Amino acid sequence: MPASSESSRVSKKLRVYIPATVPMLRELVADREIRAINDTAFAVTPALREAYASGDDDELAEVAMAEAARASLRLLAEESAAADLGGEDAGDETDAAPKGPIFRRAVIAADVDGATLRPDLDDAVVRLSAAVPYERIASIHVDLAEAESEVAKAVEVIDAADMGDADAEFVLGDAEDHQLAWYAAQELPFLLELL
Repeated sequence: MPASSESSRVSKKLRVYIPATVPMLRELVADREIRAINDTAFAVTPALREAYASGDDDELAEVAMAEAARASLRLLAEESAAADLGGEDAGDETDAAPKGPIFRRAVIAADVDGATLRPDLDDAVVRLSAAVPYERIASIHVDLAEAESEVAKAVEVIDAADMGDADAEFVLGDAEDHQLAWYAAQELPFLLELL
């Protein structure tokens, strides 16, 4: 970690976008807090403002949320790989249980203190210093059912897209064309009942 990263701690409250999956949302409801994977989230940072000099705050927030949604695809890829490994040894009694991830990207918007800017990782990346309590959640953003097939395809090619494969980027674009639906934090338990 660069020595300068400690000096880049944000002293004021910051809106962050935490990549998530449906199981992570279930944990948020059960535990009343969420810890971002590797404490990584996305936000409108000075580096992001510099990279998009013409964008206003709302447009930059959309960019940060899009970065979090793409990171959600990576989390779904990990869930999918874990389900594939676990499914090889599954017996008959698990046949009724759902297998694999629910292919919906999820992003949690929250207001936090103590985030550290990490422009060395990417323009919008921040590191969180602690778990985020439920009362700090501003909103939840989740794909609708019609996005699932494109999201599932994007999960298959996310690594290739990261390596610059143009065809994989096209598949990701199909998934990213779907807008995430907005839910208030208090709506999350009801949403999860429907999934």
